[in-house]
Amino acid sequence: MTRPITAGVDGSQESLAALAWAAREAVRRGLALRVVHAWRVHAQEVIEAGMAGDADSQAQWVHGAVTEAVGTVTERHPDLAVTTDVVEGPVADTLVAAAADAEMLVLGSRGHGRIVGFLLGSVGQQVIAATTRPVVLVRAGDQPSSEAAGREVVVGQQGDPEDSADALRFAFETAAARGATVRVVRAWNLPPVFAYSPGSLKLLDEAGGLEPYERKSLAAAVRPWRERFPDVPVEEHVEMGSASQVLLSVAGTAQLMVVGRRAHRTAVGARIGSVAHGMLHHADCPVAVVPHA
Repeated sequence: MTRPITAGVDGSQESLAALAWAAREAVRRGLALRVVHAWRVHAQEVIEAGMAGDADSQAQWVHGAVTEAVGTVTERHPDLAVTTDVVEGPVADTLVAAAADAEMLVLGSRGHGRIVGFLLGSVGQQVIAATTRPVVLVRAGDQPSSEAAGREVVVGQQGDPEDSADALRFAFETAAARGATVRVVRAWNLPPVFAYSPGSLKLLDEAGGLEPYERKSLAAAVRPWRERFPDVPVEEHVEMGSASQVLLSVAGTAQLMVVGRRAHRTAVGARIGSVAHGMLHHADCPVAVVPHA
């Protein structure tokens, strides 16, 4: 089954940038674009938006705003197949349902600033933690020029090869569609001595030390993707430090940052992991969060 790329829109500048990003990606991959808008009737929002108070008038206003946003996309990409769905219901639940049938879900992200906690805690984090599909977060200032040649698709790799396989697949597929280089980043820290087992000590000794061991581990994880995508240039990057710090240090040359995630549920709700959380807060480029299978 061919899945569309789905963009969630709400009229904000961030969501319009996400819609434009999703349309470009759909064209590159030869996929359809689905545009989803979820809304609920709230009196205060109605007043602030200058809409009439009855549900029919609000629905008409919402449909008009979505039609206007989609019209901009179809003007730029006249051959792109676009469908729209305007759904009255909870925003997070609607977006999670939409993502289930999508190649990826693309959303706007404010990232920095006072509103970030609300955005990630109330909607974005719920969606990212609940969906089984990749979610791409795009800032309002995103421009097509940031996807120009020379800017890399950066992806984080950790653990054994299978631990990051889904994120690596997404990164290589995206780079292949864009003619871009993939920079695969593996960060490492000095663990406490008692963390070493006799088996791991033997492997470290055979590798010649910690950093050579990490480089060999990264090369093993990347090897099958080099073979599957022989035309995609690859840079392997190993650096000591926390994963978030190392990834952010190379984000300045990235056109897309790709990180994996395992959702953790706690008494206060879903958590998406510190690395994904850090990238969503601080990386200026679009960030793709890819769930582990």
